[in-house]
Amino acid sequence: METARVGETQDPASVAAGTRLGRPPLTERRKAATRLEIAREAVRLFAARGVAATTADEIAAAAGISQRTLWRYTSSKELCVSPLLTYALDFVTALMRSWPRDRPLVEAVVGTPSSLPDASADTDTEALRDLVLLTRTEPGLRAVWLQVHHDAELVFAEVFAERTGRGPDDLEPRVQATLLNGALRIAVEQWAWGADPQPASLSRTIHHALGIARSGLSG
Repeated sequence: METARVGETQDPASVAAGTRLGRPPLTERRKAATRLEIAREAVRLFAARGVAATTADEIAAAAGISQRTLWRYTSSKELCVSPLLTYALDFVTALMRSWPRDRPLVEAVVGTPSSLPDASADTDTEALRDLVLLTRTEPGLRAVWLQVHHDAELVFAEVFAERTGRGPDDLEPRVQATLLNGALRIAVEQWAWGADPQPASLSRTIHHALGIARSGLSG
């Protein structure tokens, strides 16, 4: 299913469905699945032993691959966790890029939590929560968490700029990107550090945070 080109009008539900159902080639899907499995196992080991006490060889063995293969997917054991952090951000970016120009972009952004893909499965939600909790005590993982959001913010600024004819370095798209990025990051942290770890609670927290930031996200 094709997503809408810039300027085309498409029903929001169709856009979300197209983003969810569009699939990369099988080889890329396998690579993505391997990266996600590495991330899950890395978080499991980090939560049980700490980052310093966990070796790359142990992560590779837990994921069912060789250490040599592991280094083809990542450059450090801390970066192994990145796929758990980028999954939803990549989805948000794809949805924003496909959103029709005659519909306010804020509709895509605020509506995102209800249309998130299967990253909300219990296993990955639990791993994400464990990972975000670890960022409070593990500086290396905190650096990865912040770097992922820094990179996402640059992409968000490009999307806002494309829709308004501005440059991605202009003040308005940068501020809009910062509002969106900050709302997403803080919402996930708030959820992970809270008392209700359920996927539905994550969705509600993100939706609430985006609602708070909504006034600065028109576009």
